[in-house]
Amino acid sequence: MPSTEPSASHYATSSAPASSSAPAHVPWRTKCAIVSIGLLTFVGILTETSMNVTFPTLIGELGVSLATVQWLTTGYLLLVTIVMSTTAWVLKRFAPRALFLFALAASAIGVGLCLVAPSFPLLLVGRMVQACATGIATPLMYQLIFMRVPLRRIGSYVGFASIIISLAPALGPTYGGIMTSVWSWRAIFVGVLPVLVVVAVLGAISVRGEAPGVGDRRFDIIGVALLAALFTMVLLAFSAAGRGGWGAPTFWIDLAVCVLVCAALAWHAAHGSRRVFDYSILRIRMIRLRLFGYFGLQFTNIGLSFVLPLFVQNVFGATAMQAGLMLLPGALLGAVASPIAGRMYDRRGARRPLLVSISLVIVALALFLGLVPSLTVALVGVLYTMLRLGFNIGFGVTMSDASAQVPPRLKSDQNSLFSMMQQFAGSFGTAVMSAVISARMLGASTVDATVTGSRVDFAILLVLGACMLATIVVSFRAARARAAATGTGASGAADAGRRTR
Repeated sequence: MPSTEPSASHYATSSAPASSSAPAHVPWRTKCAIVSIGLLTFVGILTETSMNVTFPTLIGELGVSLATVQWLTTGYLLLVTIVMSTTAWVLKRFAPRALFLFALAASAIGVGLCLVAPSFPLLLVGRMVQACATGIATPLMYQLIFMRVPLRRIGSYVGFASIIISLAPALGPTYGGIMTSVWSWRAIFVGVLPVLVVVAVLGAISVRGEAPGVGDRRFDIIGVALLAALFTMVLLAFSAAGRGGWGAPTFWIDLAVCVLVCAALAWHAAHGSRRVFDYSILRIRMIRLRLFGYFGLQFTNIGLSFVLPLFVQNVFGATAMQAGLMLLPGALLGAVASPIAGRMYDRRGARRPLLVSISLVIVALALFLGLVPSLTVALVGVLYTMLRLGFNIGFGVTMSDASAQVPPRLKSDQNSLFSMMQQFAGSFGTAVMSAVISARMLGASTVDATVTGSRVDFAILLVLGACMLATIVVSFRAARARAAATGTGASGAADAGRRTR
């Protein structure tokens, strides 16, 4: 269908003057609301990644395989992805306070179920309930930032949000390892209860606002069902590969079903009267490029959060606590890097932070791949710190630069799309990394399979990193060409040129 949307450059240039003259002050109530919802997101992501270091313990205690237990992460992220696919509509239909209370209740119930779960199925149910909370809280946090924070300070606040999203996966293994070693994996859920109390108090006094309204736009149940089917079949396909190898008929059948579902989703997006979100934003080239980079960074982040603790435990015999502490320096330095990168973006644009980000990621992955035979727990920690710095520098900046490409009325659609793909990147990354190692275990010892499987995983991530570098280079060239065509290169064009040059 023909596009009726203005170009990305129109969005950026038309909004720049207003944003430049708008007051930069952010009310305390808005800050508290962002913090409270951010902490709710933090709880969900922290418990998700805390479980990764407990997998060897859970395999023995609950009597399940690696291919099964990894669904605690993969299934959680899958449901978060599905819930997030609805938020372009949900964020407009319901007031922020109602969504916050729903997410808080779901998180508390999920934590309670996981805490008392006597078996794997109930533990999985508890994680799924928590997924509903995270699926609402994460895009709600970004929505508050994009709609209530002045454009000149977007980078700093998205940097804060990316601390929550990226620090939690890194702290998770450390937290989970300590809790599991000192007490039990159940202590992971005991430890977050005080945080939920703080969230409830802060949110009660600060989360306000009215629902923007959806007009005559109705909920796209068919689109959500197709997205859910597509994401589920992709993960089931790689799970089948982990159980039966890459030649397993189930793997190829599931992939064929994925292609059919993808075709059906594309047809629905083009011809359906309802849409999960406004697909017109995907016509903006910069959105597509930034979305790929955002997806790739999170795929790498969560994928390595799965592989590295498993590697040091299976190969070096490290404890869960040691595996978690190994990742702690990277988590802390990454947390410092995020707001600095956000301020750099606010002042100078995306070029420098994105190039530094992808350079660090590629160098770290290349060293992981080349030094597999020489890796030690300490060296893994050093290389992971380098990668985490790269991830944190680029993650929030990528989201901020994408938000500058769309008008205010499409912010919730862009927010929903990026949040959804961020979560799917995590579940897909876990599924792929797990499938590679699990498939190797079918014909080799645990140690050999972990070493050779991890080497393949590092190679996959390195290729992905090279592709992300290519999209960054293409985006800069496209921005220069656009600036030259519109004449903004000579004048500076305020925020419009600064964002993407």
